[in-house]
Amino acid sequence: MGSKTPHYDKHVEAGARIVDFGGWDMPLHYGSQKEEHFAVRQNAGVFDVSHMTIVDLAGERARDFLRYLVANDVAKLKEYGKALYTCMLNADGGVIDDLIVYYMSDTDYRMVVNAATREKDLAWIREQARAFDIDVVERSELAMIAVQGPNARALAAPCIDAEFREAALALKPFFGMEAGEWFVARTGYTGEDGWEIVMPAAEAHSVWDRLLAAGVAPAGLGARDTLRLEAAMNLYGSDMDETISPLEAGLEWTVAWEPADRDFIGRSAIETLRNSPHRQRFVGLLLEDKGVLRNHQRVVVDGVGEGEITSGGFSPTIGRSIALARVPAGDYDRAQVEVRGKLLNVRIVKTPFVRNGQIRIDV
Repeated sequence: MGSKTPHYDKHVEAGARIVDFGGWDMPLHYGSQKEEHFAVRQNAGVFDVSHMTIVDLAGERARDFLRYLVANDVAKLKEYGKALYTCMLNADGGVIDDLIVYYMSDTDYRMVVNAATREKDLAWIREQARAFDIDVVERSELAMIAVQGPNARALAAPCIDAEFREAALALKPFFGMEAGEWFVARTGYTGEDGWEIVMPAAEAHSVWDRLLAAGVAPAGLGARDTLRLEAAMNLYGSDMDETISPLEAGLEWTVAWEPADRDFIGRSAIETLRNSPHRQRFVGLLLEDKGVLRNHQRVVVDGVGEGEITSGGFSPTIGRSIALARVPAGDYDRAQVEVRGKLLNVRIVKTPFVRNGQIRIDV
């Protein structure tokens, strides 16, 4: 048996199919992954994300520490509550983890890192923090949910204390705020609007019940994966890991090259790759033949070379199979994927595939 979140009993009560995810017992679905997917695209769904790791950083040099620790630059954060998506790299430029940093005050920041990488992330952060005299506190006493969809904030707002409700509804995208003992952020992993809400674990059951009573559908890992794939959001361990640079995982936009004298971990390694003509492309694929694209399938580019699908599956919104893939350098827009011994035709498309419920590619 794995670790259990404060919402675990609610998943069992709802008849969820429980699976292991990074050492946690988590709901894969509650009966129909497809229905959960469309609930988020068309109305609102709630995900248990309490398995994610919340880390608070405090110290006079917290800003300097984070400018060294991660590839994006927290100096960009000018307003309290602003969030920054970034990668934490090793010395070779590989991705230890992708994460979100929130600017709480000049000496305080909050990080949310992935569940499966918790132990190595904490060890790495604490090791690097020693030289900066930073307090690193894991907030394991907190629960976290993601309410996502076009109606998510309206349906979830009554759960937020009236004193903070108006401010929460006024949050701009990629901002968070403290709401008493809660923390509310307008962030997510689905390509839809919504909130990620952190609360004391003791309140988890009652909030879950209120959301379901308001018409928010419970959604599991299966729908979370199809939603994030349609939104072309990377999954750690599939699309990147410690052997892959953010430059070959479609995440160059998360690297702040300026100012040139900021020395973050992994900078020298990825600068070498930055201008390489052999740098692999990270692309979206749309299957043009019948079949389903899956992780690790071989991508063949005639006359150029081979690559690999990093995340693939069927898109409920588009009604076609889509994928993210790492492919050879070069200027081309067609390829083939080996599926059960046959080469099927795929078209390289600009991502995201779907955003805010709208198909963004030509199908």
